[in-house]
Amino acid sequence: MGGGGTLTQVYTVHIRRPPRDSERDIRLVKEGFCWPAFFFSLIWALWCRLWLAAAGIIVAEIVLSLILTLLGADDLTRVIVSVGFAALVGVVGNDIKRWTLFRQGFLQTAVVTGRDRDSAEQRFWDRHPSLAADLVR
Repeated sequence: MGGGGTLTQVYTVHIRRPPRDSERDIRLVKEGFCWPAFFFSLIWALWCRLWLAAAGIIVAEIVLSLILTLLGADDLTRVIVSVGFAALVGVVGNDIKRWTLFRQGFLQTAVVTGRDRDSAEQRFWDRHPSLAADLVR
């Protein structure tokens, strides 16, 4: 918590090199636990266009289900494993986004804080105005 009770969030800033589209050449990814990935793992991955992550989630869920079936796991064990897997996806969700951006040619440029994504992005541009010249056409 900040001085005025305002919660700030940490974001990593990623810029595509070389730039292609000024509207899409900068991305901010929140640090920390990804609640949408926890609650809606597969839907979240598909929504975010994380195709490899979506495939990995499907494969992992199938493998876990097969293992639990082979072991004769009861319903409580299945729920615990399912929640544990969802928690794992929530923990690594934003890292998966960063990895995907790196594969798409984005470089992590900075770390910035803000009340929300928009205020964090504004703070980034206020501190690094020279980088905007590369993205504006």
